[in-house]
Amino acid sequence: MLLLLEALSARTQQWRHGYDLMKETGLLSGTLYPLLIRMTDQGLVEAEWREPEQPGRPARHAYRLTSAGVALARAATPASPISSSKASFA
Repeated sequence: MLLLLEALSARTQQWRHGYDLMKETGLLSGTLYPLLIRMTDQGLVEAEWREPEQPGRPARHAYRLTSAGVALARAATPASPISSSKASFA
């Protein structure tokens, strides 16, 4: 889910298609779409049908984060990851 949050939070106001998210995250469709559905049900992602850009193509779902999804993405993804050489173990 973190990969998907990161991908969607990179451009929060832009609608993204599942295929583009699969290419960016490396998630397979059997993982990606159930995550998107679950996140939509939880109010983290909004989805809508988008008309095709080319005539004769089918309509597709597009996704983007809601304000709750943006807040979760900010909380879940560290601003600057700690490198293992700097981490101390007590």
